Amino acid sequence: MTATILELAGATATAQTTPEGALRALLTPLHSELGERDGSFDLPDGVSQFFVAGAFLVTPDQDWHMLTASLGFPPEQTRLMIPIDGGHPGRVRSSGAALHLPDTDAEAGSFKQYLKTARMGSAIYAPMIWQGQFLGQIVLAGRAAFSLSADDFAVMRAAAPLAAAVYVAQGGPEWLAQMYPPDDAFRVTPQGL
Repeated sequence: MTATILELAGATATAQTTPEGALRALLTPLHSELGERDGSFDLPDGVSQFFVAGAFLVTPDQDWHMLTASLGFPPEQTRLMIPIDGGHPGRVRSSGAALHLPDTDAEAGSFKQYLKTARMGSAIYAPMIWQGQFLGQIVLAGRAAFSLSADDFAVMRAAAPLAAAVYVAQGGPEWLAQMYPPDDAFRVTPQGL
């Protein structure tokens, strides 16, 4: 399954003609195939399992992680902007290492809610590094705790260098410099919503 998902992700990403299109194409099969979807989850009544994915890119001024290629985020958060040192995206940038949070409640208050629609229960952050430079990170989160496994984490870690490569190949840094700051920026504080 892992090889098939990565093969599909890579093939669709390399067929795109824009940096954001390439990242979205890469993330789409990961967003739709990874994670536990039909399990018995401890969610409040009336709350359903769902997933979000995207790429948080470091802005040219190094002040923000800016969401691109969003999947499952509300439309008004298409350009979600998290302060560069905010939350777990900031932690991944500081360490340069991928991060798997099977249960965000176990994070002793350090997990910040940036998504308007819900607090996510499980999350993965995988850094996009190109020639030693931290460009950003791809993320995948599930509403329910324990919905993202160690196997999902492995796939996201394997996809992150591909994300960096297709982003750079499509002129991503130049594209980001031209479109930043976005008119539709949705800025949050380090403490979350």
